[in-house]
Amino acid sequence: MASSVARASVGLRSERGPVLGALMLATGLIAIDATILATAVPSIVRDLGGYQQFPWLFSVYLLAQAVSVPIYSRFADAVGRKPIIMIGIALFLLGSVLCGFAGSMMWLILFRIVQGLGAGAVAPMSMTIVGDIYTVAERARVQGYIASVWAVSSVVGPALGGIFAQLDAWRWIFFVNAPLCALAAWMLLTHYHEEKQTRRHRIDFAGAALLTVGLTGIILGLLEGDSAWAWFSVPSAICFGGGALALVAFALVERRTAEPIIDFALVSRRLILTTTIVSFGIGALLIGVTSFAPAYLEGSLGIVPLLSGLAVAALTLGWPIASALSGRLYLRIGFRRTALIGMGLATLAAIGLAVTGPWPSPFTVAAIAFLLGAGLGLSSAPSLIAAQASVGWGQRGVVTGMNAFARSAGSAVGVAILGAISNAVIAQGGGPQDPATIVSASTWVFVGAAIAAALTLIVVLFMPRDGAVADA
Repeated sequence: MASSVARASVGLRSERGPVLGALMLATGLIAIDATILATAVPSIVRDLGGYQQFPWLFSVYLLAQAVSVPIYSRFADAVGRKPIIMIGIALFLLGSVLCGFAGSMMWLILFRIVQGLGAGAVAPMSMTIVGDIYTVAERARVQGYIASVWAVSSVVGPALGGIFAQLDAWRWIFFVNAPLCALAAWMLLTHYHEEKQTRRHRIDFAGAALLTVGLTGIILGLLEGDSAWAWFSVPSAICFGGGALALVAFALVERRTAEPIIDFALVSRRLILTTTIVSFGIGALLIGVTSFAPAYLEGSLGIVPLLSGLAVAALTLGWPIASALSGRLYLRIGFRRTALIGMGLATLAAIGLAVTGPWPSPFTVAAIAFLLGAGLGLSSAPSLIAAQASVGWGQRGVVTGMNAFARSAGSAVGVAILGAISNAVIAQGGGPQDPATIVSASTWVFVGAAIAAALTLIVVLFMPRDGAVADA
């Protein structure tokens, strides 16, 4: 895809610099949101109640993001990337403001859905636009700029979340998104002018509906099982059975529709299949640490939210540093080897977190989280760019969307499974106010995250070997 933006150089001062800056700011919306909420969960629960429902704050956001990504990706190939990312920013802004005014946990959870629908457009469109206007070799350098956003957010997010929580002003966690949304929208409207390769598309709304129903049923059953109802009960049977049937129907519909939400023909390619599964595993592993570690440290040691947030922020600090370095590495040794090194490191870090779980320490969590983030940074970027480089402009939005969908779906399913594990241990123990029970529940969550890491490492082994890569 030859963009109207000149390809003279890479950097914020180049002709493409304003576009890159706008994408960095748009990415910052998602990056801050990924780290700012977890540190304030205990404060939100104290204000609104509903400790056992707090995993829904993450799962519904991720579910809305996951199911909307493929639809946005199809629309992006039809009308262009710019209108879609602008819609995403608008929805994210609306959801953030509504979350800030939420009067109960139920309303907060519902408004997080709106936020998730916005994030479902912003995250993949930012990655797709980067893929459109930069070559594979240039993306190795651009990663440093995008990674810097995550590095700054990894410090700013938890710090703001902790400060707002300690000041009993957690609602500003959501209000702070408003100026970022406004500035990102203005920069994109002013500086991003794309050339589109458009054609008419048929949006698979039936597939999207079935996928939403299926994933919602499974996640609802996992989160509420043994909490709101028994595992072997009519509600569980309805959730799991109905969810499974909807997913089966979704698979049948996708095989017959002209432009499916998930293109099984495309997924059948070995490279696309393995990188998509890797993204799913990364999503599950990431949520297993960022969503539960702050509550683990605060519930077991009684430390303030700011400290627990900074400990977990080490993960999102290690990630961008390693991601920036991965560009040079995969150009030398290939995508597969770089991803293999990254997931190997991430697996060792996840195992270390599970082993040290019974002895909570913010310093241990911070050190292990940094290594885990470094591993994920070395594996996520090469797998995505390898998939993008294997297709042309007409399929790049879909491939990027599939990768983003897989990560969001992995996070949604991961937080549901790990939340079910946590709730089961807490229900059998002394409750959410008992530090020993919190330690036990969190340790089992970390064991689950370690298993997810090991399984993802195995998938990386099946990625095809690569040599020199040229931009598609």
